[in-house]
This record gives sequence, C-alpha cells and structure tokens, in this order.
Amino acid sequence: MAKNTMGTNLPRKLGQKLQITGEQIRLARLRRNLSISQIAERATVSDLSVIRAEKGLPTVSIGIYLRILYALQLDDDILLLAKEDPIGKALQDLSLKQRTRASKKE
Repeated sequence: MAKNTMGTNLPRKLGQKLQITGEQIRLARLRRNLSISQIAERATVSDLSVIRAEKGLPTVSIGIYLRILYALQLDDDILLLAKEDPIGKALQDLSLKQRTRASKKE
C-alpha cells in the first residue's frame, strides 16, 4: 500500500483509479468552460473540495463527488458503478441447482 499526500493508505491501484476519476471530472469541467468556483457554487461545496476531488484524493467524500457530478450534469454516471457484476453472476450461476426433469409417467 502506498501512502498518499493526505496520509490515507490505499492500494496503489485504487489510488490510480481515484486520480483518473479526478482527471475525468477536471476535463469535464474544462470542456464546459467552467471555473472551479463556478462548479463549487453549483455543487454547494468549497473551491478546495473541488480541487481535492479533481486530484482524486481519497479523503473527499462520495457525497462531494456526487455533488460535483450533479453540477456537471454527469450524476447519472454514478449508476454505472457495479452495474455489471460478472464475478457475482458467475458465482450465482454455479450455485443454482440443476433442474432435473421428472420422469414421464406412462
């Protein structure tokens, strides 16, 4: 586990995914030609919260991320989290009992 600048330990892969998420939020803001202050105002959070979210810091609550996504009109993206669950579906399929057909009575 790597220690990030905020002192929170996260597996490296998770830290990288948060950084990518923050970068995607930043790019969405820039594509809309909005300032950090404008997003902060629309999301009713501080400028610092937006800056931290755009850096992908793990100390930012999911609620803040949701508010920022809402301000960017990207809040439906949260519904994509864990939508596909191939491992869970495979496990479920394995545990389903095989149905046997009743013998035909003559």
